[in-house]
Amino acid sequence: MTRDYAKKPRASRSRARQPRPKQQVPAWVWLLTGSVLGAFIMFLVYLAGLAPAKSGPATDTPTQTAATETPAVEQEQVVPKPRFDFYKLLQESEVIVPATESSANAEASATADVAFEYLLQVGSFRRGTDADNLRAQLILLNLEARTEEVTIRDGERWHRVVVGPFDTQSKLARARSTLVSHQYNALVLKRKL
Repeated sequence: MTRDYAKKPRASRSRARQPRPKQQVPAWVWLLTGSVLGAFIMFLVYLAGLAPAKSGPATDTPTQTAATETPAVEQEQVVPKPRFDFYKLLQESEVIVPATESSANAEASATADVAFEYLLQVGSFRRGTDADNLRAQLILLNLEARTEEVTIRDGERWHRVVVGPFDTQSKLARARSTLVSHQYNALVLKRKL
């Protein structure tokens, strides 16, 4: 069977004759256009909400004769601006604390603290092995940790993990900050000697 190749359409001509697809607008153009339009609308809403500026002294016109008969207080409703006096109040109520304690207060606190010791309780467990594991972790942090066995209601035994004792508040604060920096919660205990 013979074919007539002269009537066959050429591919290059058919491509040239086809219309090109429409180019789509990028999404960022739509986003930018919407943002600008929204900002413009908000600006117009803001301008609509502003009160018109008051003009200078008005001349008497027939429409203003009724307004001039009323007292000036009723014409304008004076809204006082909010006052923020707490800045001044804070400066006036400032108390300057001396850098060192007086000798009488230091002696009184020293005698009062002698009768007490301060401890940090880090945990309390029913099983002694859990308490020993926590004690070992605290020793690795260079803290003086120990376990105490305590019997509470109905003969229950609990094993407390405590750090200390501390004789000064600065040592107590330093140990507590070490515990907090390693995500351990500590309870300050004050015991009589």
